[in-house]
This record gives sequence, C-alpha cells and structure tokens, in this order.
Amino acid sequence: MSKLDSLVASTRQTLELIAREYTPAVFASSLAAEDMVLTDLILKAKLPIGIFSLETGRLHKETLAMLDRVKDHYGYEIALYRPQQDAVDQYVAQNGLNAFYDSVDMRKECCRIRKVEPLGRALAGNKAWITGQRRAQSNTRTTLQVHEDDPGHLMDKFNPLADWSEEDVWEYLRANDVPTNALHEQGFPSIGCEPCTRAIQPGEDVRAGRWWWENPESKECGLHVVDGKLIRIKSVAA
Repeated sequence: MSKLDSLVASTRQTLELIAREYTPAVFASSLAAEDMVLTDLILKAKLPIGIFSLETGRLHKETLAMLDRVKDHYGYEIALYRPQQDAVDQYVAQNGLNAFYDSVDMRKECCRIRKVEPLGRALAGNKAWITGQRRAQSNTRTTLQVHEDDPGHLMDKFNPLADWSEEDVWEYLRANDVPTNALHEQGFPSIGCEPCTRAIQPGEDVRAGRWWWENPESKECGLHVVDGKLIRIKSVAA
C-alpha cells in the first residue's frame, strides 16, 4: 500500500467514525485544496455529514465560483453562512472598509464579525465539526491532532488531514479529478478573503500569503482559538 493509499484509508475511517458516532456533524469548507479532498471523500461515500462554507462578503470570485463547480460535479449544494450585515456596517462605519490592515486587533475583529460569529451559527446543534487543517500548513498548527476537544464550542473537533503533506493533497486531487480553486494555479496555496490573501514566492511557507503584513505567530483568524488563545489541546483519541 502506498503512502497516499494509507492516508486515504485512515481518513476514510475517521470520516466513517464521525458519521457513525458523532451525528449530527458538519464540515467547514474554505473551498481550497485540502477541503476539496474532504468534500470528495464525504460526497463519494454519501456520508451523513453536512458541508458548509463561510461567505464573508470579501471572497475571491474564483472561490465563489467553486460553489457552482461543486454543485455541477457532485450534485451537492454547499450551505452558506454569512456575517450579520449590521455588524459589518458598524465596523466599516467606525473603522473603514480595510481597517484590518491597521492592527492585529482590527484584523481579528473583522475576522470575528465575518467568520467567527457565522461559524458559531453553523456549528449550533451539532456534536462535532470537521476541518481541513494540516500540521504542515504553518507553525501555528504543528501540534494539531486528528481528534481534539473544542471547549469553546462544546463539541468534538476533527482534523482528518492532519498528517497529510501538500504533496499528498495534490496527488489525491489529481488522481481523482477533483475540482480545485483556480487561485491555486496562480500561486495561492492557502486562500482566504481577497484583501487578506496574496500569492506566495517559491520556498515561502504555504500560509505566508495569509495576513502577510503580520508576524507568523498571529496568523490565525479566530476560528481555531478559544478565549483569544490558540487551541493546543492534547488529543482525546488513542
């Protein structure tokens, strides 16, 4: 069995476990490469796991185009959760449309309004949520576990691709003819909101294009933090 075959088999086992023992569960997709691996595995196996995405109002057109591509390819419509418009309007009126460039606090507040609050609504009523995070993505994720406890949302959290490398992800996508975001071909290995994501240079960290004006240690949007601190929780899985 090849390395990729072993990774796929392990990831399928994790997803089947979630579907069997943690229903209802949902998968939070950014519509980027890693998340398309999980989308493909979930939908091909017809697992009872809902898939949603956070439509922040600042996404690239290429990312939004992935919604129709998923629907055309799999016959599945990804659920969208958007920020509360009054909160967005208040932030912009008080601070300016692009105030997130001014400070880490301003950026995190924008992320809270556009991503963290909608995530809370998307996760409500579920027993577990799934992400496409990988340890190799950045120095803020090096201790990532496949199965974690998420006390902030009072549920279990799964990162089925924690052990996968960038090469593993793309080998799977190409071998299975999975639709991918056109931005990846333009030098965007990690994709977020349009004003906060740039292409990277050869040799840079895969998340170097996310919030590139900040120090690497601050490069999380708040989706994976509790009480303002990065989650570093010992695995609850064997």
